[in-house]
Amino acid sequence: MSFIKQQLQTIFSQALAKAYPSLADSSIEITASNQAKLADYQCNSAMKLAKLAQTNPRDFANQWCAQIPNAGLIQSIEVAGPGFINIRLAPAAIAQHLMDMLHDQQLGVQAKEIQSQKIIVEFSSPNTAKQMHVGHLRSTIIGDCLARVFEFLGCDVLRLNHVGDWGTAFGMLIAYLKLEHPHVLDGSETADLTALASWYKAAKKRFDEDETFKKNSQLEVVALQSGNAESLKAWQMICQISRQNYQEIYDLLDVKLNERGESFYNPFLAEIITDLETKGLIQVSDGAKCVFLEGFVSREGEPLPMIIQKSDGGYNYSTTDVAAMRHRTQVEGTDRIIVLTDAGQSLHFQMVHKVAEKAGYLINPKDHRVRFDHVTFGLVLGDDGKKIKTRAGDSEPLINLIYTAIDEALKIIQQRDHDLTEAEQKHLAEVLGVNAIKYADLVGNRVADYKFSYERMLRFEGNTAAFLMYAYVRIMSIKRKITERQNATNAIQASTVMHLAHPSELALGLHLARFDEVILQLTDDLLPNRLCEYLYNLAEHFNAFFRDCRVEGSPEETSRLLLCELSAKILETGMKLLGLKTANKM
Repeated sequence: MSFIKQQLQTIFSQALAKAYPSLADSSIEITASNQAKLADYQCNSAMKLAKLAQTNPRDFANQWCAQIPNAGLIQSIEVAGPGFINIRLAPAAIAQHLMDMLHDQQLGVQAKEIQSQKIIVEFSSPNTAKQMHVGHLRSTIIGDCLARVFEFLGCDVLRLNHVGDWGTAFGMLIAYLKLEHPHVLDGSETADLTALASWYKAAKKRFDEDETFKKNSQLEVVALQSGNAESLKAWQMICQISRQNYQEIYDLLDVKLNERGESFYNPFLAEIITDLETKGLIQVSDGAKCVFLEGFVSREGEPLPMIIQKSDGGYNYSTTDVAAMRHRTQVEGTDRIIVLTDAGQSLHFQMVHKVAEKAGYLINPKDHRVRFDHVTFGLVLGDDGKKIKTRAGDSEPLINLIYTAIDEALKIIQQRDHDLTEAEQKHLAEVLGVNAIKYADLVGNRVADYKFSYERMLRFEGNTAAFLMYAYVRIMSIKRKITERQNATNAIQASTVMHLAHPSELALGLHLARFDEVILQLTDDLLPNRLCEYLYNLAEHFNAFFRDCRVEGSPEETSRLLLCELSAKILETGMKLLGLKTANKM
């Protein structure tokens, strides 16, 4: 719970115990007010508790509030309507909390209940031998943001890239290369990912049309799974070519990942079958080993099986994902697993989760129940409302979108500012272009589709990355101007008092004080758009403060400089958590 809410909770709980001792252990709901003109926070528990006390809600609320001191954190309390309690915080208490935040490395965000947890975030997860396309964008960007938030809170975070590096696809590709491009396999001919992707398409076509090739491909899979040296060498070569291509994208996006593909879990698959059989969870259906789960039925109303081992003895994604769940909890001892995929895989992961639960895989060695979150997201669409495609009808390569955004950003920067050197323009274009792509992805609710538009995402007005970057640059400019006249850094470090008097100061101060609320909420609902909205509102509050309250040369200069400093710190930290970079000038 956030600092301010925790303090209010304590105050109201103590007052309730005095006013109504029989209700001392009752839960209390305190929320930020959605009507700033009326209150900073509100308590809506009086009506519920009044029923237990068998009294009038408004009388109950007045009796309750009579036990709350109008001092310290609270400036005033008002009972409104049938029993709503409006709370106004004391400006001095807000100011003191802001000072504590300013001198705290975590900016006042405390998450003791999770900071010692081990958390696995699985994201990005492209398929080897295929180009990363726009469909991988959301998983990569959202996953990186969530990993950053938990790292900021002090959690032990393992960022996993669960790449598709195993199975029939490799049998097809190796069989095709042996026939058509044997010199690639012996190392006398080089290849890149574009070539591999092209050959994979050709291999897939032949697999579907040629029974002999299909059988050879299946034999190659068996050879690979059995550890054949020649097959493993070919597989490693294919993986390395893909890895180099993906790394260029991850470097541009400033995303760090630990690759652990499907192949990692191959040695454990037979164990999974044996364990599930021992626990009585396996049923044989048409020769396949399945788990039937209560509540999962087909459209026709028939029980829906989760196939763990195919009738030919082969394994599939379900086997791998159950094995991954078991390894992450039983071997690695994680406390929470977060997997990011598009919404189309919801049913699959609901079943994987249920199987892992029934098999007892969600209890870690510390005897703690492991929390599993499947984080889904919508599609990235073009301006026509359809999936983004190339002219040939293929999915647009992700690398193309990133470099186009950087090029478009450079054009805008060249039109706006002639004071930057060519090198500065190029650097700023890369920062702005990548920031724009990331923010456009994160700013909407992740479960919804969104339209990809360079023009919209690169705007300097509205809720965009450029708007946040410009707000940060403005704050840093104020600091530089004051520093030229005095040692502002020393003044900030030496100051222990902040005064909030003007309404714009109070609005900005209260918003800054709520930083921990949005971060803690994000750790639960895993919705990065909440942080985007907070930062956008922070920039808006700061702009209003800057408009209404003179900083440089005013009698309140030092106090207002402290507000600027904290605003810059929170804006910079928040942007970093989103995976965005700041700029010193624009």
